Amino acid sequence: MAELSRGNRDAACDLFRQVIASGNASALAWLGYARCCEEAAERLRAVDSALALEPHNLRALIMKGDLLADGGDLRAAAAYYLAVEKVAPTGLSSELAGEVARARAAAKQCSEQFASHLEKQTAAGVQASPRFAQSIDLLLGRKQIFLQQPKHYYFPELPQIQFYPREALPFLDHVELVADDIRAELQAVISQGDFFAPYVEQQRNRPALGETDLMVNNPNWGALYLWKDGAIVRENAERFPKTLAALEEVPLTQIRGRAPSVLFSLLRPRTRIPPHHGFINTRLICHLPLIVPGNCGLRVGNETRQVVEGKAWAFDDTIEHEAWNNSDQPRIILLFDAWRPELTEIERESVAAMFEAIDAYGGGSSWHD
Repeated sequence: MAELSRGNRDAACDLFRQVIASGNASALAWLGYARCCEEAAERLRAVDSALALEPHNLRALIMKGDLLADGGDLRAAAAYYLAVEKVAPTGLSSELAGEVARARAAAKQCSEQFASHLEKQTAAGVQASPRFAQSIDLLLGRKQIFLQQPKHYYFPELPQIQFYPREALPFLDHVELVADDIRAELQAVISQGDFFAPYVEQQRNRPALGETDLMVNNPNWGALYLWKDGAIVRENAERFPKTLAALEEVPLTQIRGRAPSVLFSLLRPRTRIPPHHGFINTRLICHLPLIVPGNCGLRVGNETRQVVEGKAWAFDDTIEHEAWNNSDQPRIILLFDAWRPELTEIERESVAAMFEAIDAYGGGSSWHD
C-alpha cells in the first residue's frame, strides 16, 4: 500500500482495526493491516495473526520473511522463504509468481550468507578433519545423508563410510603393484574372444524385482568370473595365475556357496549402471581399474570419483551407488569382495555359519532369498 497517501493509509488502518476489533478478522484483514502499519513490531504481530489463521498463506509467509530479514535474523527469514517454496502451488498469477521467485532468491542469499559465516568460524576444524568437513556440508545441504541399506542382511554398529581409507586396507597397495601383470593376463584372454556373460542374470527361482532390473541379462554390464558364489571357476582361473596370486593376501569374504566373488567387470561404451544397493554390509567391494578409456566414474553416496587405471579403491556397496562409462570404448576392472576390517574373526565365522544355516534350510544359496 505504498502508493496510498498518508491520509488514505491512516484511513485504511482504521478500517482494518475496526474489523480486527470485531473479532472476525480474516487472514486477509490481518495482512491488510500489516501493510498499512508503520511500526515493525505491530506489522510482525499482524502477520503472525494472519499465519495463525492460514499457515500456508504465501503473502503472509513472504512478508514474515521480509520483516525478519529487515530485522537482521537471516536464519529465521530463510526458514519462511523456504516455506514459500514448499507450499507454493502451480498456476499462480504473474504478480504472486514474481513474489515467490523473489522469496526463492532471498532464501538463496540468506543461505549463502549463513554458509560464508559458518565456514569462516569453522575453518580450522574443516581443515583438520575430513569427517567434520563432511558434517558441515551436510548441515548446509550441500550433501545428503546416505546410509547403509543392504537388500538382504544388516550387521549393526558398522561405520557408515562410502569409500574406505587406504590405510585401513593395506592389501590394496600390493594389488596395485601387480596391476600391469593382471592387465597383461586380461588382454591375452580377451584377444582370443568375448568370454563375458551378463553380470546380473535372472535367477531361475526368484522374481525379477530389484533396483537393477534394467541390467538383468544385459550384456552391456558383463562379468568374467574367477571365483563365483564361493567356488573357483577352474576354466577361467587357469588363465589368470598371476591375478589369483595377487589376491592371496586379501581377506576375501568366505561364505560357502555365496562368496567370495572375483571377476573382471566389463562396462561397455555409453552404459550406465543405475543407482542400487548391495546385499550385505559385512563386506567391501574392491575395484582395480585395468582398462579405462576415460570419462568413466563411480558415485557412492555423496562422493563421485573418476576411474583411473591402476588406482584401486574399496567401498561399501550397501550405500547407494552407480557407475558409468560415457566413452566409446569398453571399461574393465578387477572386482573382488573383502571382509570389512571392523569385523572380528569370530564375527566373520558367525556370519558365514549363519548363511550356511540359511542355505541348509532349503532352496540352495542365493543373495536373493
